[in-house]
Amino acid sequence: MIRSRHFVSTTVMMLVCLAVTAASAGKYNTVLNIGETAPAWSELPGTDDREHSLQTLEQKKVVVVAFTCNSCPYAVDAEDRLNALVSRFEDKSVAVVAINVNKVEEDQMPAMKRRAKEKGFEFAYLWDESQQIAKEYGAKYTPEFYVLDEDRKVVYMGAMDDSPAGDEVTKTYLIDAIEATLAGREVQVTETIPIGCRIRIERQRRTR
Repeated sequence: MIRSRHFVSTTVMMLVCLAVTAASAGKYNTVLNIGETAPAWSELPGTDDREHSLQTLEQKKVVVVAFTCNSCPYAVDAEDRLNALVSRFEDKSVAVVAINVNKVEEDQMPAMKRRAKEKGFEFAYLWDESQQIAKEYGAKYTPEFYVLDEDRKVVYMGAMDDSPAGDEVTKTYLIDAIEATLAGREVQVTETIPIGCRIRIERQRRTR
């Protein structure tokens, strides 16, 4: 009987732990779930030679966070669409922020500045050398997108649309999420699978 009770107790505890773990992550994101408060960044350098933080965007109704880089062809294919996104919501209290965390030479700040100038980026392009913000968002790919509402809750995360190359788009997940949030409506598709290159997170050496 004692063993039986111990087994039941252990099983219950395991189920509770699994439930808590499942509740703390999304369908495709292993860190964040829809409805959770988005991690904030601060003092991240941008290609405009300024430091940026989420707090400075507090007047915006919607913030779009795009994890991207210079070296991934999928991310490059999304650049013009990101500029178009800024133009589409120019007067609608929407901020678009792109964040790069890769540390290879072609993705570091000098290369980012060249890319921003060549493409005429209309959005803030930031670099997090620590890679911490990508870890906190659970971002794994470039490009990968997050939509934050006025309370900075995550209302959408995943792909920009259903066409990685942008040539045959039939479902505009990101635009739909932004428009629904601005209108105070519930976002219908809240999470999709991001398609792109793996973010190059550095492995941490184990300490003895």
